[in-house]
Amino acid sequence: MSKIFFDVGISMDGYMAGENRGPQNPLGDNGTHIHHWMYNQKAFLKSFGINRGEDGEENKLLDHTSSRAGAYIMGKRMFEEGEANWPEDLYKTTVFVLTSEKREPWIQQGSTVFHFTNEDLQLVIQKAKKAAGGKDVRIQGGADTIRQFLNAGLIDEFNLHTAPVVLGSGIRLFDHIHRDRITLEIGNVFHSGQAVHTQYKVYNKM
Repeated sequence: MSKIFFDVGISMDGYMAGENRGPQNPLGDNGTHIHHWMYNQKAFLKSFGINRGEDGEENKLLDHTSSRAGAYIMGKRMFEEGEANWPEDLYKTTVFVLTSEKREPWIQQGSTVFHFTNEDLQLVIQKAKKAAGGKDVRIQGGADTIRQFLNAGLIDEFNLHTAPVVLGSGIRLFDHIHRDRITLEIGNVFHSGQAVHTQYKVYNKM
């Protein structure tokens, strides 16, 4: 059965992004430091057409996360940052962007198609599952979009990559979560010198 999941990096003090986030400053001030563990992994570099990189446990984790996702859902703010910086056909599948802006689908060269919608989250999930063709659906971000799906009881599991970085301010992942509706169970955990990788299973009490 298709699962709904998210997979994000955070700082030790719980931030997904720093201050002054925008298309010219993706992830905000010092926000990219959260993801240093990822930048030299073979699976990450491959998405940018670079055929080199590390091939250990962290690379296997990245490769698995990418291969399990058959469709993506993201918020408007994340899309606007990415539109200015992502290479063509990064996602190689269907992406649903949550926005009130009316816009025709953006069909990229390759197999990436962005659909823009302000429909109910449940309906977007239904469409994403259909597009995923039996694979899982990844809630790509940002933090506000992830919180909406968590609070609606629509997340089955998630992975956190906690970096040894303190941002001090910015955009926190778990602010305004309805914690009385969610119970978490820790799954797989491993670490490198640059991050602790933790899987959480979500039990919703809606």
